[in-house]
Amino acid sequence: MEPTHQSTRDYIAARERGDADGASAIAREVAERFATRTTDGSEAAEIYEASMTVPLGQPES
Repeated sequence: MEPTHQSTRDYIAARERGDADGASAIAREVAERFATRTTDGSEAAEIYEASMTVPLGQPES
């Protein structure tokens, strides 16, 4: 998957570094934009796909 939205790239980076709270915040922002129709479904679809395919990493201590 090659993300086309910056939010998806940020979401993937957050998951890879183990930042579950940051990833969740990004997903909520995208869902909010989708709910108010300020974005089309492609951004939400990318976040969904990333949530299913990118494992949550271990946070650095």
